[in-house]
Amino acid sequence: MEIGIVGLPNVGKSTLFNALTGAGVAAENFPFTTIEPNVGIVPLADSRLTVLAKEWESKKVTPSGIRFVDIAGIVKGASQGEGLGNKFLSNIRSVDAICHVVRCFHDENVVNATGDLNPIEAAETIETEFLLADLQQAEKAYERYIKVAKSGDKDAKEKIEILNLAMKGFNDGKSVRTQNLPQDIIKDFQFLTAKPILYVANTSEDDPCDDLLNPLKELAEKEKTKVVVLCSKLEAEILELPQEERESYYESAGITTPGLNALAKAGQELLGLVCFFTAGETETRAWLVLEGTRAVNAAGKIHTDIERGFIRAEVYKFSDLEALGNYQAVKGKNLVSLEGKDYEVKDGDVVYFRFNV
Repeated sequence: MEIGIVGLPNVGKSTLFNALTGAGVAAENFPFTTIEPNVGIVPLADSRLTVLAKEWESKKVTPSGIRFVDIAGIVKGASQGEGLGNKFLSNIRSVDAICHVVRCFHDENVVNATGDLNPIEAAETIETEFLLADLQQAEKAYERYIKVAKSGDKDAKEKIEILNLAMKGFNDGKSVRTQNLPQDIIKDFQFLTAKPILYVANTSEDDPCDDLLNPLKELAEKEKTKVVVLCSKLEAEILELPQEERESYYESAGITTPGLNALAKAGQELLGLVCFFTAGETETRAWLVLEGTRAVNAAGKIHTDIERGFIRAEVYKFSDLEALGNYQAVKGKNLVSLEGKDYEVKDGDVVYFRFNV
């Protein structure tokens, strides 16, 4: 699953991507520096890995990762092909969620694409382009199904009914997220405004810019989503330091939770992912799966052979290990359970899969 990083030109998307992945993506001060989407997997910091690795004396520790896609800047009129709009909108359509970067810093040396620096106007510009693109998508789908619906096809009739509701909502400025539409049908149309979204407020290093930040927080609250506040320039600079120097730099800057860690965690929540662990002498590893994933499918995340030959899963909770001090104590309290294929993996589960192929 992937999260697309979107926003107007020059808001700091590529700088953020650099900070997230260390990929060195071009971040020059002009629109359309990023032409093709760049993909990076960002490790998800998790202190539970350290505890498990110590308990099992693991030779290797592997964190889970969130996939971010850096997509070029969108301009007003993108839905009509302005800039390189149609190409970029199709890139956004292929991701599972949206990270919308909004400029919340003053810098006369960095051109602002909309003239005046207004986070709400910037956010609404992108949302409007998404709505217009979705309206076009809905109209095309309507033309595709209307003839079939008139012939009496029940499935087509249902789709036409939903499309009419969606198009009315789009014309009223309502995203799919805010419309009460049946998800099992609406997902087939790949609407942009159906994708879960979070905002990243890109601030300056020494000025929180509350006059810009507070309106964005109010907008996010109305949309029932989150705002992650960070300075992408600072985070990118820290990433260039040797690993051993980064922690002291954060401390000297008074940063208790690095912005990138907060963003990766927010990304996990946005995608609806839970983290389970496998732990042993060879390796301790974190795995991300959708909430509600069955044990047999979680096994397939590791290897298809384990899914195919699944016998059972031995499961204990990390919280029990932490509370009792070691695995033997957990086992002694009979807190290791044997689960079948249909067990739903929970966040913090430590799992050993038994299989035979």
